Amino acid sequence: MQVNVIGAGPAGLLFSLLIKRRFPHWSVWVFEQNPPDATFGFGVVFSRGALEFIERDVPDFHEQLVPRLESWPIQRIVHRDERVDIDGNGFSAIGRLQLNQFLQELCRAAGVSIDYERLIESLDDLPECDLLVGADGLNSLVRRALEKEFAPQVDWLTNRFAWYGTRQLFDCLTLTFRANEHGAFVAHHYRHSSTMSTFIVECDAATWLRARLDRMSDEESRAYCERVFAPELGGHSLVSNKSVWRQFPLLTNRRWSVGNKVLIGDALRTVHFSIGSGTRLAFEDAIALDRAFGEAGDNVSQALAAFERERRPVVEKLLAAANASSFWYERMRERMDLKPWALAYDYMTRSGRMTDERLGELSPKFMARVDGERDRVS
Repeated sequence: MQVNVIGAGPAGLLFSLLIKRRFPHWSVWVFEQNPPDATFGFGVVFSRGALEFIERDVPDFHEQLVPRLESWPIQRIVHRDERVDIDGNGFSAIGRLQLNQFLQELCRAAGVSIDYERLIESLDDLPECDLLVGADGLNSLVRRALEKEFAPQVDWLTNRFAWYGTRQLFDCLTLTFRANEHGAFVAHHYRHSSTMSTFIVECDAATWLRARLDRMSDEESRAYCERVFAPELGGHSLVSNKSVWRQFPLLTNRRWSVGNKVLIGDALRTVHFSIGSGTRLAFEDAIALDRAFGEAGDNVSQALAAFERERRPVVEKLLAAANASSFWYERMRERMDLKPWALAYDYMTRSGRMTDERLGELSPKFMARVDGERDRVS
């Protein structure tokens, strides 16, 4: 079997690693347009649940990954300069480049061939193969080449966001809400290494326009955000890495595979960064696709059908939660009228699936505070 994978991100590399380990005699080739030390953004986040999935399905990979992670047992909401800690809501993070380099090492050790700085402009540029995996992200060539068959749909959120880094280190995954004369802002920030943190700045479209961020250079934009979040940055600057202001695309595809071609990761669907599940879903796609071939062997059509049949219901459930989370941010300005504890509670229940009972089991200290505040109001 000849397996071609386009895209050397987490989805493409983990699938290549797993399938090569499962079938050592198969030829697995990864094609990536960027050099091996290139990446965009700064850190990626894993929830406790995401790590549990990895530990269950790929225990040896989990064992090697965990020592490389920055981890913490809580999440924090900051509103009106008041900190609200949510216990039991633990996360871990790692730099995107560090994660990719770790996966590169494992792939090479397993015998996967990775062809970096290889620009594929047409599927005809690829060698013949039995299976083609499109793990090439939002702007997937595989999906675009067969757009009519995959039938993608993209809905754009109205909020704007810019993905920065900073050398300021944070205790935990934190959401900091701030308002000024132009409107409302939120920063999603967390450390992803011992020296760097991710710092995503988000605002609604009206705020973005009133602040004239649409007319600012990168340097001016960074300076503006540094002023808004000066208390959090503590004198540290923001670091840019193609940190342009963007709208988030909600991508789905009606079909997941066409012939011997299949999409995984962000090429298949996007999940809003507010629930920290993009890399988790990419990994789970890779694991599920490998498992499907473990059952079907070299029967590609059977494996791809099994992959979609088993995986689609899980993905659609997570997408529903992610979309509910993204829409909460679209209306965050009105939420900022709430008291800090009430905003934190509203945030934790934003998907509609988190009941008070479940939240009490997950975060007993936080829920005790919510109950106490409610009692005082009544």
